[in-house]
Amino acid sequence: MSRVAFFLTALVGGGAEKIMLYLARGLVEQGIAVDLVLAKAVGPYLSEIPAGVELVDLKSKRLLLCLPKFVQYLKQKQPAALLSAVGDANFLAVWAKRLAGVPTRAVVSVHNTLSREAKNATQFKRRIEPYMARLFYPWADAIVTVSKGAAEDLARLGFSLEKVETVYNPVITPEFFAKVAQPVEHPWFLPGEPPVILGVGRLEVQKDFPTLIRGFALVRQQRPVRLMILGEGSARSALEGLVRELGLEADVALPGFVANPYAYMARSAVFVLSSLFEGLPTVLIEAMAAGVPVVSTNCESGPSEILENGRYGELVPVGDSQALAEAIARALVSPVDKAALQEKAAEFSLARAVAGYRKVLRV
Repeated sequence: MSRVAFFLTALVGGGAEKIMLYLARGLVEQGIAVDLVLAKAVGPYLSEIPAGVELVDLKSKRLLLCLPKFVQYLKQKQPAALLSAVGDANFLAVWAKRLAGVPTRAVVSVHNTLSREAKNATQFKRRIEPYMARLFYPWADAIVTVSKGAAEDLARLGFSLEKVETVYNPVITPEFFAKVAQPVEHPWFLPGEPPVILGVGRLEVQKDFPTLIRGFALVRQQRPVRLMILGEGSARSALEGLVRELGLEADVALPGFVANPYAYMARSAVFVLSSLFEGLPTVLIEAMAAGVPVVSTNCESGPSEILENGRYGELVPVGDSQALAEAIARALVSPVDKAALQEKAAEFSLARAVAGYRKVLRV
């Protein structure tokens, strides 16, 4: 039996981590052994590790300190392939593979638009990530990007595309629609309540929720409507301050991280992606699969690919709250057909993604 190692720093509530869990399950179901190697086994997704996936906890108090144990793991198990996701994990993966001196095929995956992520970063290590990537990603046997736009960004950064493959994220899984059908215990979704505009994502600068809140305020001036943003992050206090400043406390909710956002999506009137940049925004596909009309910024990269340049939902300029408000208002009045949205979302299936990754991993 082929063995594949997936490496992440932890199982925090991010899109890349969720995608890796989907892929792990898909590979196990096809008879491939999967070890989920974590620098430290913490995070809300720990309870969602698929059956049959072996957890390897390196129990590292500091990230770099996991490297010796990671090298030891690779020497002992010598998996056929190693897949990592997100900058820190990608660097550690290629370092560990080289130090271990094993024939394991190392594949790093890029889940964001690297140049934009660095440009908008506040941490020094994130700002220098493109330079680190140019140094160390060539040590990998292959690089996977989650959208063609993210691949084009790597090319602009000077990467040769000979090693780069684009594989769309596995979004629609067999249990997705069961989660969509689960009840939502929130009074805003009761019959007769005003329509709910929904945003989902980490409360960080990248997601640009201030633009969504300001756009919502403009829509609210014209009709009764509410805004809910699901997620947690360092920008919470700033967002709450903006809500108070605009006098929106009664109509804006920030409930925090929610394990099943799909049920909320299905009961919302419009889903909005307000990001400054993305790799391939999973939540946009999930919202479409749930049948909710979507509006998105035309950010790099992914939304224009997913929405086919506006065919399946309006694309608006990044950071433009007025344009966002106008697009939301139009979506409330003239939504895109639910069946058409779901048919498009079906292109991002787990089966297709697993086939793509098996080809890159060569297992």
